Amino acid sequence: MRFFSSFSAGSCCLLSIVGFVAGSQVDGAPCAGSKNDARGRSVVRHAVVTERVVSGHGVRQVAFAEMPKDIVDTAVGAGTFKTLAAALGAAELVETLKGDGPFTVFAPTDEAFAKLPPGTVDTLLKPENKGKLKEILLLHVVPGNVLAADVVKITEAKTAGGKAVSVKVAADGGVKVGTATGLANVVKTDIKAKNGVIHVIDAVILP
Repeated sequence: MRFFSSFSAGSCCLLSIVGFVAGSQVDGAPCAGSKNDARGRSVVRHAVVTERVVSGHGVRQVAFAEMPKDIVDTAVGAGTFKTLAAALGAAELVETLKGDGPFTVFAPTDEAFAKLPPGTVDTLLKPENKGKLKEILLLHVVPGNVLAADVVKITEAKTAGGKAVSVKVAADGGVKVGTATGLANVVKTDIKAKNGVIHVIDAVILP
């Protein structure tokens, strides 16, 4: 969370960065151009801004914090899930994964999609193959918030598409997830979003 010093001048707020304090929040009046939420906090773009007077000279302390992102925006922001983002759009699953959830997504990286036979991704992205693409993508989505500590305790998980995926824990603690067609390695865990969690995998799960 960022803190700014603010000097009021008419209806405007002039801000300057004065430091960073994590996990803090202050209450107060909104700056001009902002919009109040249900709790009376001032929301500017995708941030929460609150302020309070800290001296008798018109100086205000302002707390600035970015709003948490949903699973889709978190994946897009990472920059390594461009193919997944395109596939979600083609399968019309973006709005679903922007919903309340919670969802657990085993997210294949761009490199994971690149391991598929040449032309596979382009074929799946065609409108006539939307049903098949959606079936594949839903194999990567498990309803609920399943953190890494939970994953290692289960042997299978029912996906959002209704089918189950196997979960295998190796002797070295590594986790694999997939179907009889093949297993993907979980290479990064517990990337938290406001509506769930993402675990990164190195291969695409196929039916």
